[in-house]
Amino acid sequence: MATAPARVPDLTALALLRDIACTGSMSAAAEGLGLTVQAASARIRAAEQQVGGPVLERARRGRRSSRLTTRGVLLVEWAGPLLAAASDLDVAVAALRDEPAGEDTVVLAANPVVAECLLQAWLVELRDGPGGRVVLRDTSDPAAAVRSGDAAVGVVSTPGPLEDLHAATVGSDPLVLVVAPGHPWAGSDGVDAAQLAGTPLLTRPPGAGARPALEAVLDAAGAGEPVPPRREYAADAALRAAVRAGEGPAVLGRAVVGADVAAGSLVVVDVHDLDLTREFRAVWREGTSPRGTARDLLRIATGGRIR
Repeated sequence: MATAPARVPDLTALALLRDIACTGSMSAAAEGLGLTVQAASARIRAAEQQVGGPVLERARRGRRSSRLTTRGVLLVEWAGPLLAAASDLDVAVAALRDEPAGEDTVVLAANPVVAECLLQAWLVELRDGPGGRVVLRDTSDPAAAVRSGDAAVGVVSTPGPLEDLHAATVGSDPLVLVVAPGHPWAGSDGVDAAQLAGTPLLTRPPGAGARPALEAVLDAAGAGEPVPPRREYAADAALRAAVRAGEGPAVLGRAVVGADVAAGSLVVVDVHDLDLTREFRAVWREGTSPRGTARDLLRIATGGRIR
């Protein structure tokens, strides 16, 4: 079983070292992160123990200065992408907190599929642009949440008409059938919809990942209800690993499996006469005009196409 890396300093220590490099001051960096100088020193000391040497130069009497050693400079450079990703994740996590809504807050109804594929990028752009806060309402029926007034904006990933709602396309995601290189389908000229529906697949649980879109496409094609899956996985990462291990085929987003396909650890199998593209649409109540953060969010989601 994989374990957490034991030699990686915590994010606060990395952010502290980055801010020392920027400000040239331990006290200023500590204050910016809400730490006392003593607490900051303890963080730096722990980081030095983990990386095996000093990250700050020593001044007189052995005290740490605010000048980075070569080891400290390298650590700051290497930690940059991690700190940026952590900052983006912090924005997304904020949307999960069920806190009272303020004037600059919009409630967004979406299912886990949408949240996985689109939401984080929108939240980061909102943070870096106009600002405002989004609270996520996790629901299997975002359209109903918007109609009832429980959410100002929703994003749906299922096809079909949407009564009493305005809708705008915010993205699409091509789905692909993938197998391990040793699977019999890897060397075939593809499968048809009936074969796909009749094969136990590796999937996410009902309503998650690509499963709802696949089921809708197979139903529309007249392929019938898919047979029960071989096994269900809680996350796409686990599902990809199972396919790579040869446990069976799966349908996943092309972007999700792009690196595996490029590396040759997964093979894309053609599915004849079946369009596996899923479309995402933002919705809001008919006869209303989104304002404030809701309008800003829709502008970001649609590439500025909201009037």
